[in-house]
Amino acid sequence: MDLQLTDSRVLVTGGTRGIGRAIVEAFVDEGAVVEFCARDAAEIEAMEKAIAERGGRATGVRLDVRDGPALTGWVEAAAGRLGGLDAVVANVSALAAGPGEENWYASFEVDLMGTVRLATAALPHLEAGGRGSIVAISSVSGREADFASGPYGTMKTAIVGYIAGLAFQLAGRGVRANVVSPGNTYFAGGFWQGIERGDPDLFRDSLALNPTGRMGTAEEMAKAVVFLSSPVSSFTTGTNLVVDGALTRGIQL
Repeated sequence: MDLQLTDSRVLVTGGTRGIGRAIVEAFVDEGAVVEFCARDAAEIEAMEKAIAERGGRATGVRLDVRDGPALTGWVEAAAGRLGGLDAVVANVSALAAGPGEENWYASFEVDLMGTVRLATAALPHLEAGGRGSIVAISSVSGREADFASGPYGTMKTAIVGYIAGLAFQLAGRGVRANVVSPGNTYFAGGFWQGIERGDPDLFRDSLALNPTGRMGTAEEMAKAVVFLSSPVSSFTTGTNLVVDGALTRGIQL
């Protein structure tokens, strides 16, 4: 299937690791031109090199999304460099699942406000392009109570609500807004590899919950994001696409 993304102009937050990295790669493989942000300059340079070696076009900017003015400035500058925007993906997360007020603040600033600020700054450019897409990354922890309930799960729930409202508000303006909620996703250097090493009992119990017998991959999550971002999904807006291998049991009504 041709996703009609050739030369599309895309922004991704948190584009050097895990799901974010896979999202950048998947867009590039579809012919899109991507700008991504991350906090580590060395990782950005390595990612740019890797994308160039696979024949793609992607550049990175060093940025902490907790810095609202810097995030807004990046969106404006990137839109200028790219000649507009067709899609943005709010991917980055503080992964602050533990107790303590610092985790609540981190989850609010990074997960929720990072999404809000990206969407707000990008909206005029997405609307001007006529086929704009906003995709935010939530989590199955935003859909049901689990071990990550608290700061992380609460902000992931808030993202779903925010995007649903945004989709309704933008439906007549040529901009779609959707959510992808990954289930447990295993990749090198990621959260679940850390749990596997540091808390093998939790890892074993979490793995056993999934009827597929495995966790998802970053690439599987990325493909869902890219599909929802594409013109092929032109009538899909306001949805929460759960990609979890039947991990969660609740029925979405």
